[in-house]
Amino acid sequence: MLPRMSVLAAASALLAGPLAAQSVTTDAGTIEAARIERFFAQPGYSPYAGRSFPTVPLWGEQHLHTSWSPDAFAGGTRVGPDEALRYAKGEEITSSTGQRVRLSRPYDWMVVADHSDALGIVANIYEGDPALLADPVLKRWHDGMQQGGAAASQVVMEMITAQGEGKVPDAMTDPGTQMDMWQAMTGIVEGHNDPGRFTALIGYEWTSNYGGGNNLHRNVIYRDGKEMADRVRPLTTFDTEIPNELWDWMAAYEAETGGRLLAIPHNGNLSNGLMFATETPDGQPVDADWAAMRARFEPLYEVTQSKGTSEQHPSLAPADEFADFEIWDKGNLNVVPKEPGMLDYEYAREALKRGLKLEGELGTNPFKFGLVGSTDDHTGISSAEENNFFGKFPASEPGPERSTGNAFDFEGRTVKDWKLGASGLTAVWAAGNTRAAIWDAMKRKEVYGTTGSRITVRFFGGWDFAPADALGRLPATIGYAKGVPMGGDLMPAPEGAEAPSFLVAALKDAYSGNLDRIQIVKGWLDADGGMQEKIFDAVWSGGREIGADGKLPPVGDTVDVETATFANTIGAPELITVWTDPEFDPALKAFYYARVIEIPTPRWTAYDAAYFEDAAFTDDVPMTVTERAYTSPIWYAPQ
Repeated sequence: MLPRMSVLAAASALLAGPLAAQSVTTDAGTIEAARIERFFAQPGYSPYAGRSFPTVPLWGEQHLHTSWSPDAFAGGTRVGPDEALRYAKGEEITSSTGQRVRLSRPYDWMVVADHSDALGIVANIYEGDPALLADPVLKRWHDGMQQGGAAASQVVMEMITAQGEGKVPDAMTDPGTQMDMWQAMTGIVEGHNDPGRFTALIGYEWTSNYGGGNNLHRNVIYRDGKEMADRVRPLTTFDTEIPNELWDWMAAYEAETGGRLLAIPHNGNLSNGLMFATETPDGQPVDADWAAMRARFEPLYEVTQSKGTSEQHPSLAPADEFADFEIWDKGNLNVVPKEPGMLDYEYAREALKRGLKLEGELGTNPFKFGLVGSTDDHTGISSAEENNFFGKFPASEPGPERSTGNAFDFEGRTVKDWKLGASGLTAVWAAGNTRAAIWDAMKRKEVYGTTGSRITVRFFGGWDFAPADALGRLPATIGYAKGVPMGGDLMPAPEGAEAPSFLVAALKDAYSGNLDRIQIVKGWLDADGGMQEKIFDAVWSGGREIGADGKLPPVGDTVDVETATFANTIGAPELITVWTDPEFDPALKAFYYARVIEIPTPRWTAYDAAYFEDAAFTDDVPMTVTERAYTSPIWYAPQ
């Protein structure tokens, strides 16, 4: 019998020349030319061989705080970065209130994003470092933290206020101490990075509360390892509170080290109109350089987290029946009330539309971002599962008290604990589980955010997707072949193309509810430059029909609030379709993203009410939730 390589060589020889009536005889029998052509031609019989595109979403958290964040430690968090990363990898740990906790499923990656301001310093205040306690403010904070409970919570509020007003005691701002703590942090993260199995990305939060609580926070994420990250001290708000000066620092880091950085803003809903404003926080007009730098360094936006979802405000989109979801709109981070007009500059969809307009004025779209989710939990415990929600601070960890407690209390301006959402997560379409692959997927925006459920979502845009493309089990194979994935720009329209088409598919989270529908959210500039939006129901479950009012009837509700249970007897485990824009105008700029909606399931408040006999939720507290996913957009520009 010929060796395997001899057979392959013979096959190659046949395929290299004329095939008519050729065959090769071996001890294994006669190999007909047609059979050789069939089984050796590309792509070949196996649909999985030779694939170079991402094949599974990698789930993770890019925004978790541990005891090394000053407000977290002051609030009682004792879970440090090492425990937080072990938890993310699937280990069971003990929370700061002594409760055992574990994820339902491990993460693939995580960023510990502790505040760069006073990183790790508050533990020394708590422990009574004499040099620090010589400052009377730090002595008072020490006493409050030692007392615990409400006194410790008050210290947290004072710290946030002092940071926002630029009144943090000088003893907490020493650059040398900060550099020592940073290098200790990167060492912990480096020890947990296990390429191919679990990726620990280096990062921190730059926490600008410009003007007293106006949230302009960014998570800075490194593509690099410890050796490079340690070469430059992280930026703090003691250095600057202006975002474009953060971008300047990022550019300087890249120039000095050869490394790569990106930043992810969050909680525009708490910025009191500053997050997506068309002037800088200190009142300077934005220009072409500002737009180019923001587009370069901020490819993503955190659209959902524990302090509210910032996709769109219902008052700005009254026709969007799903916009009123986990909304925090009472004020800024310090609960300073909003003024008229602020909401217009706080929500992602408004920014995506405004970015199309600014591109025409400045030459670059500064708001061309993808969408991600994270928790922003300050417990060292990333908890985005409704039945496993451990709150934002230790005071809001599981217990009957959180049914009536306050998440924030600034001189009587309060937000209740029950307003916290068990949200969210980020899925990354990366070719491998490494720092470089995950960071690169973030940079190209091939990512999506969810409110905690691990829904698998594919979204591709092109010009010749056909209904038959939705019949296969491997939508990505045809999606990458015929279009661009989420985060991309539509290719120029081929001759004769009338409108873009989109292949969109979603598969339910095995631990969560069935799927209600997939919607396509479109934003565009009309012929007069006006910002427009429309939501299309693309595919749905249950044989429902769109009514005369243009609305799809609700899917129903199987939640039993008393027992915090539900039945997956409605909805669908998967949805897939090809959708073509029925109102396309090739002369108008536009973007499209997919929003996947689950059937109603119990909210964390329902699980608490069922578990804790002493829970005392009032009637206005929501007990159900419609988990969802938001893909990064695909953009269209006239040629």
